[in-house]
Amino acid sequence: MYAEGTTEAYLSRLNLGDATIDTKVYPVEPGWHSPERLRAKFTESLDKLNRKKVRVFYLHAPDRSVPFEETLGEVDEMHKEGLFEIFGVSNFAAWEVAEIVGICKANGYVQPKIYQAMYNAITRAIEPELVPCLRKFGIRLVVYNPLAGGFFAGKLSGVGDVPQEGRFGGDGAMGKMYRARYVRENYFAALESLKAVAAAHNLRLTEIALRWCQHHSVLKPEDGASSAAQLEQNCADSAKGPLPDEVLTALDDAWELWAVMAWVA
Repeated sequence: MYAEGTTEAYLSRLNLGDATIDTKVYPVEPGWHSPERLRAKFTESLDKLNRKKVRVFYLHAPDRSVPFEETLGEVDEMHKEGLFEIFGVSNFAAWEVAEIVGICKANGYVQPKIYQAMYNAITRAIEPELVPCLRKFGIRLVVYNPLAGGFFAGKLSGVGDVPQEGRFGGDGAMGKMYRARYVRENYFAALESLKAVAAAHNLRLTEIALRWCQHHSVLKPEDGASSAAQLEQNCADSAKGPLPDEVLTALDDAWELWAVMAWVA
């Protein structure tokens, strides 16, 4: 689904050796999680990756047109065949996770052990219900969009200044999704307010995002980077400790605005 579906093919061209790879199936349309189509899509991913198995196989979102029992039965069959090591889910509601675990336990199926969620300082919908659910069932949480899709990187400055390339550009599903998620007038008003507070405390927005994850979130984050210099900066930022109260208040306000706008949308 990423890079318009070309990511796996590109990965297969790299000399990755024994590096582990995860993959996922996103239900682009109803019926993708039927046993036949799910297996076909997963097999297609393995072929593109030129691999016999992956580490984690995710159901990247619920396909509610197919009974979970049917989908999970096929997931278990593929696990028994050694096509993946760990079963993961992503973007399911807390009650759906509980239902999945119950079905898997009742039938002796492989149970989900990892959940991938969108989570950052201004996107916290998982905290009230999903996080307690995952803790109850011993499911590990990994998150995406720690910089809110570029919000904290300063890549967006207004509705009329949306990049034509990258994750926000184009007519594909990814670009449309990110524009719908982040390109909103009130969102940019919150960004300007946050920039003012950051400047008053001599903080960068990326630093704020990282320190919030490190000291104020439900996570126990591990720093990562694309370069040695970036890793050094991330470690230095993390070591600075919790954020000032004024910054936390500004983040809370931004999150409340996002939650209201997401509900209205």
